[in-house]
Amino acid sequence: MLIRRSILLLVVALSLSAFAFADPMTVSMTFLYPGSNNMGGFYTYPYYFSINGGQPTAMMCDAFNNRITQGESWTANVTGLLAGKGMFGKNVLDYKAAGLIFLGVTSGAIDANIGNWALWNLFTSGITTNPQVLALDKQELFLAKHTGDRYFKGLVLYTAVGSKPGVGPQEFIGRGTASTPEPESLLLLSTGLICIAVVVRRKLVHP
Repeated sequence: MLIRRSILLLVVALSLSAFAFADPMTVSMTFLYPGSNNMGGFYTYPYYFSINGGQPTAMMCDAFNNRITQGESWTANVTGLLAGKGMFGKNVLDYKAAGLIFLGVTSGAIDANIGNWALWNLFTSGITTNPQVLALDKQELFLAKHTGDRYFKGLVLYTAVGSKPGVGPQEFIGRGTASTPEPESLLLLSTGLICIAVVVRRKLVHP
């Protein structure tokens, strides 16, 4: 009887943890330094950060109007790119296009300067009249309409909590790391553990 109750409690606990993991996870991030790319007087991808004191991680900025300072630290929520919990959460199509741009830049298929300006222009429309930037936005928005959500697996948003850093909140696109697992991955892990617990319980009840 005690074993059955213990297993039941385990199942309940894992269920609750699954719901908890579905919410944004919180990390500490520090802006270490920008890369060498610059266009129009603004640094573009990559921006290097330390997440929870870890090794430098390259990310792309998506909030044009706000600024950060080298060495500055803040707390950020981490969610899947398409979770709808970023600064521009309702603009899922824009986030898809941003994800395609990020993947294109990191693979070398898209110029980093043009790509980052295109990403900025997705969320802050009208900041540039550069024909290359506008053409890239048009192309990626079209592709985003025909690209499945699975294509963006592994891409996450780091969204600053509150008004920090710098002047106004900031948000970055990057890949999930060992220190910042995706909420969706944690949910999947919890679901798997629940299934294991259920199987073990059945074996104990019906030897």
